[in-house]
Amino acid sequence: MSRPRRPRSSAEPDAPELDLEPPEGLRSSRMSLGNQEYVVLSYPAPRRALPSTLTPAEREVALLVRRGLSNAEIARARGVALRTVANQIACLFRKLGVSSRVELARRVAG
Repeated sequence: MSRPRRPRSSAEPDAPELDLEPPEGLRSSRMSLGNQEYVVLSYPAPRRALPSTLTPAEREVALLVRRGLSNAEIARARGVALRTVANQIACLFRKLGVSSRVELARRVAG
């Protein structure tokens, strides 16, 4: 979707011409602080999808890691051996290119 370009004014002769689309869901609000007025812009961050190479079990484990559960808690919740969970987390690290549970949780949160 293209937006019409705004003509340059003589006050901005060297301003580069950019044809940028605003992010979807862009919101703005104005606020005053003292005698200054501010405009605050925000937009929702896009969700990153997990790779399709993850198995359903790996996806479930990733979501449980995101919730902060330990390997033992994940094993109990899923009814599997502790070693199985450890192996699945190692596979998640490799497939997602992360090296810690914190990075994994961030990657899953998107």
